[in-house]
Amino acid sequence: MQTNQRHLIPFILVTCLFFLWGFAHNLDPILIPHLKKSFTLTTTQSTLVDSAVFVAYFFMALPAGFIMKKWGYKMGIIAGLVLFAMGAFLFVPAANHQSYSYFLIALFVIACGLTILETAANPYASALGDPASSTQRLNLAQSFNGLAVALAPAIGARVILTKGYTDEQLANMSETVKKVALATEAYSVKTPYTILGIVLLVIAILFYFIQLPDIRNKEVSNENGSLLKTFRHKHLSWAVTAQFFYIGAQVCVLSLFILYATQVTNISEVQAADYLGMGGLAFLIGRFLGTALMKLIAPNKLLTTYAIISALLCVVAITAKGTITIYALIGICFFMSIMFPTIFSLGIKALGADTEMASSLIVMSIVGGAILPRIFGLISDATGNIQMGYIVPLVCFMVVAYFGWRGSKITHTNN
Repeated sequence: MQTNQRHLIPFILVTCLFFLWGFAHNLDPILIPHLKKSFTLTTTQSTLVDSAVFVAYFFMALPAGFIMKKWGYKMGIIAGLVLFAMGAFLFVPAANHQSYSYFLIALFVIACGLTILETAANPYASALGDPASSTQRLNLAQSFNGLAVALAPAIGARVILTKGYTDEQLANMSETVKKVALATEAYSVKTPYTILGIVLLVIAILFYFIQLPDIRNKEVSNENGSLLKTFRHKHLSWAVTAQFFYIGAQVCVLSLFILYATQVTNISEVQAADYLGMGGLAFLIGRFLGTALMKLIAPNKLLTTYAIISALLCVVAITAKGTITIYALIGICFFMSIMFPTIFSLGIKALGADTEMASSLIVMSIVGGAILPRIFGLISDATGNIQMGYIVPLVCFMVVAYFGWRGSKITHTNN
């Protein structure tokens, strides 16, 4: 994996962005049980947290691509950071007004910023160096996203979940006192998100004053690309499909991890968050190990193998009882670690002038995280068994396996 000296500092800075949006995303599994209790929601209603976040990717991905085309990756990164910060600051009025809808709006704004960041950072990290090692380089950058997966649940649980009341305490309160207590719980999100917003603005200022190489292909600016033209690449079409299902599976596993663990094994939310932190650590190790293995095994073959193993672990999550189910989920975290960057890099491979538009399309497919967890929640509520919801990620991983096996082969059709 080669990244020349000129690209080293930009690569390090862009890699930091992977950690930041990973941290934001992996506070969502903490917010879901927190807001579920604060606003007395069903499992399906609580998945609106994910819907608010991931639907933004669908609406913002194409505008993000146009920002990159017109003003470059640097301005895209700064715009993403500023929007990210604005959404974090909106948590303050959301908590003050005690409104679930306000929280969802704040999360939507955060996700709009994340969409721009991801649309910029993924192809940027992939392009900073030798094209032959682009998949390895993107997996390395995404490994710091994995670090955030490991740290965010443990930190978030202690900052947010430990500030609340237990179910037993709430059961012994009168309705009036209970309402005040739940309202007070929501306040615990104000400080961490305010600090996050300030940090993001500082980083945006830093990016403004630092010189970043413009990696845009000049041919791109001179061509009139279109969505239909971009879809002539069959491997891109399959990448969009695979990413839709992969993100849906990832959100089902990570965002609903705490709800699953507490219901299936009767442990506390903080204990469940610690197990989720172990899952994050497994995710991180999987990223680094996967990056190394790609020197020996073709990325598409490794992706296929990991996806099949993940599907088998979903069967364990559906049928088993006790702590083994949690370890199955941790195993899934390990094996799904390479999926996003590998699907992304395989999908934009050999696209030339269509790369920016293709990147936007793959980021748009992240909307799977808004749709598929809702189906997970509906199945869980309808059956009264959250384990049955794992039918959804089981199907998702089989789609990813097919992409690795057949769909990632580079083929083009003539328009």
